[in-house]
Amino acid sequence: MKIWFDILTPKQILFFDPMIRKLKMSNSVLCTTRSYREVNELAKIKKIKMVVIGKHGGDSKSGKLDASLQRSTGLGKTIDRFKPDLAISFCSPETARVAFGLGIKHVAFCDSPHAEAVMKLTVPIIQKLLIPWIIPKKEFTKYGITEKNIIPYKAIDASVIVKSAVKQKPKPKKKKSILIRVEEEHAAYAQKNNHTIQIIQKIADRFPDHSIMVLPRYRSQILTLREKLGNKVKILGKVIIGNNLLQDIDVFVGSGGTMTAEAALMGIPTISYNAVPNLVQNYLVRKKLITLESNPDKIVSMIGKALSSNNKNLEKNARQTLASMEDPYKKLIDAIKKK
Repeated sequence: MKIWFDILTPKQILFFDPMIRKLKMSNSVLCTTRSYREVNELAKIKKIKMVVIGKHGGDSKSGKLDASLQRSTGLGKTIDRFKPDLAISFCSPETARVAFGLGIKHVAFCDSPHAEAVMKLTVPIIQKLLIPWIIPKKEFTKYGITEKNIIPYKAIDASVIVKSAVKQKPKPKKKKSILIRVEEEHAAYAQKNNHTIQIIQKIADRFPDHSIMVLPRYRSQILTLREKLGNKVKILGKVIIGNNLLQDIDVFVGSGGTMTAEAALMGIPTISYNAVPNLVQNYLVRKKLITLESNPDKIVSMIGKALSSNNKNLEKNARQTLASMEDPYKKLIDAIKKK
């Protein structure tokens, strides 16, 4: 069988990596992506060969439209030559359009029904949709897919990344470490009224003797953070596999995305400033693995409390939660077999 994966974000490359390796054993696999800093660098690190077609559209509507149209055209030509039997994506609008146009079965994963624009462009024309079991099917049927074509799996996507990560030997540390992940500011669903810089400044002022690291997503964020914060914190300018970095972290502050969920499932005290509210994050809050807080002073107070606690109950809760989750690969194979 010929299988086409379209991979657009860092989360997707880490989630799909183990599936791609398994499927390559008995299938011909083509991976495509777009020109996008973190994905392109992660592909090199993970040694996944990907064909780069098109680019990220930025944060403007006209930019997104233009990039999507151009990418669809480029993908159409490449995919028509490859002639796959199956397309797999995380609800990529370009994959949906090209697969629909060329009559290719499209199986998609999604844990983000809040991404309304993407849902409207993809869900009505895919054949099977795989989702975490914690998300009600009605969150997707409202976009035009029938319940029978939605396949739940008992896992959240970050669990796949955490379970497949290579465990590293603990490094000797003189200081406790805090990692802050900057929000996804270019997504159509992202909230724009956050106070990330203020939060980072407060943390840096309160914990001058700790190792404070900030992981941006875009070069523009790197430049802004360096300009605003100077040498107060360490701005991580190189793309890093998040899980490798998290293994040495004592407290994580995130925006509600995949790394926030990864940190929570690793038993790291995790605070989300909720820039990207979503149902997966809500589940982890209910499991008492994430704390929501947007007030910088309260975040600083929570970090102090976490650093002075042993967090054994949190770690036990995280291990049990992670162990209860299945491998979505099995459900993917079921979806491939179904007509």
